[in-house]
Amino acid sequence: MDKLSIAKASKEDGALENDGCCPGGIQEIMEADENQEVQQNEEAGDAQPEGNLPPAIRYLRDHPADQIIGDPRQGVQTRSKNQSTVLHSSFLSQMEPKKFEEAIQDQHWIDAMQEELNQFRRCKVWELVPKPRGHNIIGTKWIYRNKLDESGIIVKNKARLVAKGYRQEEGIDFDQTFAPVARLEAIRIFLAYAAYQDFKVYQMDVKSAFLNGDLKEEVYVEQPSGFVDPLKPDSVYKLRKALYGLKQAPRAWYETLSTFLIENKFSRGKIDKTLFLRESKGKIILVQIYVDDIIFGSTENNLCKKFAKLMQGKFEMSSMGELKFFLGLQVRQTDDGLSISQSKFTKELIKKYGMESSSTMRTHMGTSIPICKDEAGKPVDESLYRGIVGSLLYLTASRPDIMYATCVCARYQACPKESHYTAVKRILRYLKGTPNLGLWYPRNRDFLLTGYSDADFAGCREDRKSTTAESEYVAAGSCCAQLLWMQHQLKDYGIR
Repeated sequence: MDKLSIAKASKEDGALENDGCCPGGIQEIMEADENQEVQQNEEAGDAQPEGNLPPAIRYLRDHPADQIIGDPRQGVQTRSKNQSTVLHSSFLSQMEPKKFEEAIQDQHWIDAMQEELNQFRRCKVWELVPKPRGHNIIGTKWIYRNKLDESGIIVKNKARLVAKGYRQEEGIDFDQTFAPVARLEAIRIFLAYAAYQDFKVYQMDVKSAFLNGDLKEEVYVEQPSGFVDPLKPDSVYKLRKALYGLKQAPRAWYETLSTFLIENKFSRGKIDKTLFLRESKGKIILVQIYVDDIIFGSTENNLCKKFAKLMQGKFEMSSMGELKFFLGLQVRQTDDGLSISQSKFTKELIKKYGMESSSTMRTHMGTSIPICKDEAGKPVDESLYRGIVGSLLYLTASRPDIMYATCVCARYQACPKESHYTAVKRILRYLKGTPNLGLWYPRNRDFLLTGYSDADFAGCREDRKSTTAESEYVAAGSCCAQLLWMQHQLKDYGIR
């Protein structure tokens, strides 16, 4: 007879000592079973050699690592920390569709596509017309992306309708396509000047920025998938504004925005055409543009408020606030200064190339074994090696400490060997131990422009071609070119 049948028999006999307490018969039987199990375990333990206990009575001090769900290094996750994660995950789709047939199965992505078309209607992007003869009709395609914040949490499901720009014909569908883009050096100068002048930097994101760019050419596109007019299925859309994917879309947006700023008494930078300035009663406001992302700051806080109001009156904004995350750079502004780091990108890089379980290194480059061509070495995957080197070069925007080691590894991208792959993995192991390092700009300090160049005699161990004069001239010339560009850039800031 099992425990359950004995318990039922005890209950039927009315063997209940007190209401709300466990029946005495059940308690006695359970204690007897426990004593019997303990006795059996002790007997089994006596039969086993010492130090080789059976699994039934083997106890572990720590929980097995392979049974832990998640990353134990992240620490304790409380409800307050997970509040934003739970909030967004409850109302957003966690998947990212690759094609329209997958997105149409999820209501969140249907709403995202409808919001995109509503934005077209508000911006008066197109009009439905009969299909013209003799004109090139450009196809359209839906692109689906999950927008992430600086912590990697999904904050928005974004559906973007883009044109198939590769079907455009030059001279018919587009003419000029060039649009200036800010350099990362220009962004760092902007942030350094903000720390020097002791003012905060803010950011704003123009919602569907390219849809505000006026088109000069006559362009027709197909009706989007899933949203074809049932009464006019053969009609097409004639574009009034630029559409994402068109070759001239970035230029059209830049011309629209720059014209608007100049009309409102802003002046364009002489060197950097994405920098706009405006002076008022001895105060200055700076605006830096990177496509549809805008950062701005001023020595007078009221000028920032006026600029924000000016932009909101012309364009629809999707976000606005203090600068925290921009072009992959994590920016932290405090009373003491301003810091730039790429810790989020560093952690993603380590995870992408499978270095999570690797040990860390205190230095990013060895000194005992130099890096050379290693013609007798074993070849490795070129795509993998080039991908790591490219990611490291992007990381040097805030990590100048790995610049030399990365540039040395970049010399051997044509035919990388195992020794070169080991060198780049050492850099990744160094980054794993220092993911939060970056640049620091203290406030109210001297704003000096200083350059350094280095050259050595016959430093290459392979060909020994360099001479003292030649190497010094090349290094000094490259350094002077960069300094001259920065010097002219600083003149726009009023620094001579």
